[in-house]
Amino acid sequence: MMRKRLNIRMPALGGQGAVTAAHIIATAADYEGYYAVSNPFFGAEKRMAPAESYARIAIEPIFDRGEVVYPDIILVFHPQVITMGKSYTMPFYSGIKRNGLIIINSEEDLLTEEDKEYLESLEVKVLNFNATKFAIDIAGTELATNMAMIGALFGAIGVVSVEAIEEGIKSRFLKKFVASGGTASLDSALERKFKKKLELIQKNLDTAKAAYEMAQRWAQEQGLEPFLPPPPKKALV
Repeated sequence: MMRKRLNIRMPALGGQGAVTAAHIIATAADYEGYYAVSNPFFGAEKRMAPAESYARIAIEPIFDRGEVVYPDIILVFHPQVITMGKSYTMPFYSGIKRNGLIIINSEEDLLTEEDKEYLESLEVKVLNFNATKFAIDIAGTELATNMAMIGALFGAIGVVSVEAIEEGIKSRFLKKFVASGGTASLDSALERKFKKKLELIQKNLDTAKAAYEMAQRWAQEQGLEPFLPPPPKKALV
């Protein structure tokens, strides 16, 4: 089902990088040529407490911000969002639109029969995959779980390229190193940090790319079409 806009809700636990994920999602979509915004919702602001962030991607300007009440897509970053109700919205899929998409960081089927019946009535697709395992196996740390979720999102919806994801990741993690004279002017200490940062970015990108390719194959098997038309404007480089 083709849309003019995607509203994305990301229930997670504190420390999983959902806010960073929303920023990268919006930046990558903007680089691809879409209009995009992101914003976080801060609750208790402590590790393992409920956390939530939002992103919007569209083919026309976006003027509203704030909570996404009626999402087209929901990214569940941790099983406890479902199993322990660690979500600001209950059930976690409340408000999901018809023909929507849910991506859950879990290989196990965590949905009840009632959940499945309701989501099937709306023709909502559900992708279960172990994003944390992707992160550990490829990046060597569970901190890259959000990168796997980003990759799975874009691989499934078919609107943003791996190249744009890379630009989104670089934009997020390299800002502090951008100086007026460029990286050539960095002192030796900063240069070492810069090189380590580049290595981290590559591991994050590798994680996102692997999840992207997995979700892309899944979307093809499901017969999913791209969720948005091509972007209305050229990407700025």
